[in-house]
Amino acid sequence: MFTAIGRFSVRFRWAIIALWAAALLVSLPFVPGVAQTLRPGGFASDDLESQRALALLGERLGLDGIAVQVLVVSDRLDARSPEFVAQSEAAVAELRSWPLVKQITSFTTAPEQVARDGKAAYFTVVLDRRADDLPNLPAEIERRLRPQPDLRIALGGGPIFYEDIERISENDLRRAELIAIPFAALALLVVFRSIVAALLPALVGGAAATIALAAIGGIAQLTPLSIFVLNVATLFGLGLGVDYSLFIVSRFREELERSPSVREATVATVASAGRAVFFSGLTVAIGLAALILFRFNMLRSIGIGGVLVVVLAMAASLTLLPAVLSLVGRRVNALRVPLPGGGGETGFWRRLATAVMRRPVAVLIPTVALLLALGAPFLHVQLGAPDASILPAGSPSREAFDLLVERFPAAETTPILIALQTRSGTVLDASNLVALDHYVRRIQAHPAVARVESVVSLDPRFTLDQYLLMYANPDRIGDAFVQAAVGGLVKGDTTVVRVISKYGMTDPRSYDLVGALRNSRPAEFNVLISGGSAGVVDYVNTMYHDFPLAVAAIMTVTYVVLLLLFRSLLLPLKAIVMNLFSIVASYGALVWVFQQGNLSGFLGFTPLGFVEASIPVMMFCALFGLSMDYEVFLLSRVQEVYQQTGDNSRAVAEGLERSGRIVTSAALIVVAVSVAFLSADMILVKALGLGMAIAVALDATLVRGLLVPATMRLLGDWNWWLPSSLGRLLPHIEHDGPALAKAGQ
Repeated sequence: MFTAIGRFSVRFRWAIIALWAAALLVSLPFVPGVAQTLRPGGFASDDLESQRALALLGERLGLDGIAVQVLVVSDRLDARSPEFVAQSEAAVAELRSWPLVKQITSFTTAPEQVARDGKAAYFTVVLDRRADDLPNLPAEIERRLRPQPDLRIALGGGPIFYEDIERISENDLRRAELIAIPFAALALLVVFRSIVAALLPALVGGAAATIALAAIGGIAQLTPLSIFVLNVATLFGLGLGVDYSLFIVSRFREELERSPSVREATVATVASAGRAVFFSGLTVAIGLAALILFRFNMLRSIGIGGVLVVVLAMAASLTLLPAVLSLVGRRVNALRVPLPGGGGETGFWRRLATAVMRRPVAVLIPTVALLLALGAPFLHVQLGAPDASILPAGSPSREAFDLLVERFPAAETTPILIALQTRSGTVLDASNLVALDHYVRRIQAHPAVARVESVVSLDPRFTLDQYLLMYANPDRIGDAFVQAAVGGLVKGDTTVVRVISKYGMTDPRSYDLVGALRNSRPAEFNVLISGGSAGVVDYVNTMYHDFPLAVAAIMTVTYVVLLLLFRSLLLPLKAIVMNLFSIVASYGALVWVFQQGNLSGFLGFTPLGFVEASIPVMMFCALFGLSMDYEVFLLSRVQEVYQQTGDNSRAVAEGLERSGRIVTSAALIVVAVSVAFLSADMILVKALGLGMAIAVALDATLVRGLLVPATMRLLGDWNWWLPSSLGRLLPHIEHDGPALAKAGQ
């Protein structure tokens, strides 16, 4: 199969190059506008209870508007002073006449919207859903706000948050590319010591990443994709595109030394290194494809984009690069760069493997202990959902978020919402009011509850009998405040109860309160619970309900692929276990850095106090395949030597010697690209970059250099055990090229 691909790439090289060039030229104009086709967010799912509650309240009570907070701050005036109120009202006057505004709740009628220090307050502006269609909603709102001499105005809320995410994601991507591309180019130059050889992987990797980004923009026209796919696709496109090309070019240079013609060298390269590229790419794609199993659009988007990028990088390495190499031929070594340390393979990796295999247990135990110790902080992980704290200080939504957190009661801005529907009759029927009153009193008795807002708790001075009397004729309610409240809280068989926790939205005690409310639903109503804390609980619980299924799918499919490739029952299982060690260690780093705040000053972020729940999921799916990538290259070489000699120890030593340098170089490029994403302003991207850099670095050093030779020495010939009955059933995958030999000479 791979020999045939090599011959095809040589025979039709001009057509292949023309097709890829045409695809690149068509893609280039679309790449700058890809971000505009993607959607911010993607952290919700319609089947979550919190989302179903919001949908019900929107449908029945009209509470489906877009909420924006307009914060007004003064260094001189008190928020309760007539002058402050007058200037604040003047600031939002034009908003009140905007047809898209459904309602504005002023701090003058909602005392909880006044800051604790009395120097700030906010309006809650509810916009019609049609506002979502405006191309730049925050700018439209700002255009209608009038500056005032004594006030500073800040905007917060979902639209501002999502606008910042889109803008910052684009800036992060440009900055990361400016850092990653020169580092990758320098690493390639150090490996090949030839400008021509170094340029080829960079060009192929860049072409694959560019076409993938344009394709993502096209897919986004058909199905919603999250903005976060942009950074991840670039990371994988650059990293893997260059990685795979690195292996192909290295092998081609070696084949030129022993092949009589460029054509034969190209075919032999694809037949050997191309086979490893195909299966390593397949394992990476399997891991990323598992993200499509999740219910959150952000993860599904990264899965779709990631698989697309990996497939294109793999295809370019197996077709475009061999076609170019067959034309470049021996000129691949042209434009030599004199760099120190270029004396070829020094035997370091053979000596390391031999030393490890002399005392495998003495190496295995402390190495495993070290990796587990690095992962130990993850035992104390606190998982959470993203809010404006993931954005850099100084961004508009982060500024408003910080103001709300620092100067206002935290729970007031993120109440728990309970949507109730009666099983019979209307909410204002006497029997349902009695049941609702009993339910509300039960809630108020919970130690974490500050207060409850409902149609039976509008005024603490009212008794249940008074409410019953008042609601007996709802059309004749004389009190204007009560009449307005009832109009906003009740419609037919549906009502909303707002529960204000004593603690913040992300406080574990607020999560416990959500659990308590869900475990004590009244029999007289159908109850759905939403709000800030409930949304976080649903987000985390749902994601980690789906996670085991994704893990099982990745491991099962990866095991089968490696079983077919290596024809061994134990090697795939050992490879899976080896991968887990580097992933666990990177998980520990996530907690130590982003939850506990270590290195926050150096890396330039504000500690979250938790780990965003999607990061461990994304890292597992991405890193499992990426780590297996290097395992495939290493074990392919070991397998070739074992089949030639039947000597397990020699196969391990020679396999590590001849693939160790090139695997390490490939890992160095991925680490360089990942580290470039540490420059991102958005914490999610920064965390993913750091986690991947740590995991790949550990995988290429401690795992491949120490754990793999130690475990393969202990297992001996059992590494290659396959029952004959199973061997007859499994298809034979050709192994038609000589072993991966010394690369980069």
